[in-house]
Amino acid sequence: MPPRAPHHAQSSSKAGVFFSATLLLWLVSVLFEIVFNKRRELLYILAGSCFYQCANWVIRFCVSRDPLFVNTSVSLLHSIVTSASVVFVLVYQWLKYGSRGMFDHAQLFGGTWPWAYQALCFSCGYFAYDQWDMLQYRLYSGFIPAILVHHLLLLICFTLALYRHVTINYLILTLICELHSIFLHVRKVRRMAGVRDAKSGIVKLEWVLNWFMFVFARLASHLLITAKLLRDAPKFGKGVELPLALLGMAGMNFLNACLGIDLFHAFRREKNSLQNNPHHE
Repeated sequence: MPPRAPHHAQSSSKAGVFFSATLLLWLVSVLFEIVFNKRRELLYILAGSCFYQCANWVIRFCVSRDPLFVNTSVSLLHSIVTSASVVFVLVYQWLKYGSRGMFDHAQLFGGTWPWAYQALCFSCGYFAYDQWDMLQYRLYSGFIPAILVHHLLLLICFTLALYRHVTINYLILTLICELHSIFLHVRKVRRMAGVRDAKSGIVKLEWVLNWFMFVFARLASHLLITAKLLRDAPKFGKGVELPLALLGMAGMNFLNACLGIDLFHAFRREKNSLQNNPHHE
């Protein structure tokens, strides 16, 4: 009789099957909308997935074959591309139409700034690619992997918004946090590359920018969006959009708090390492 697999391996396998099935259902839904409902604008979702998968192959064959390094490098690329897209959308809207009414409820809920829809589609495509990459190389752990749950919820929220053409601008504003994600991924990549000298000026600058972006691009922006949702709650009507939006932002704010704690611990570890090894070269 063959030996039984460890319990954690069985749990990981069951999670993989579940999230693979949900990803397949999501893909079938998107393809149905494109083919049968003639939603050609959703092709940007597939373009995003293909773009980041191609980036994965390039990094894998030209830089490193380590699945975690490749995945993190593509995540860094996504953060850069998405940050640039969000900044472009906001600046273009402001320069062409002015800031008057830009953040009114009607604009944030039912309007769509130029290129906002395409940017959201492209980012949605990344989350589908990343979900598949993590499933393929088992870059997750636990009975209920938090990262897979996070990506599944984002895919559901983003795709429903894209199908219904609502809250597009709200979701674009939530992606401002990708400015901070750049420095999260930079830190992870440089540590995997062996650059860990806490005395380095580059590392110190990275930490300064990391904390600055965490406070302003992630923490403050998501709190302001939550406050805006609460202030405009009576304007949403009786649909499911407001409960879903508030639930999503509550989840994001909770994750931001957890991330802040993790960042603080990481910063303390590097600082203590420098104090304990003052002559480290």
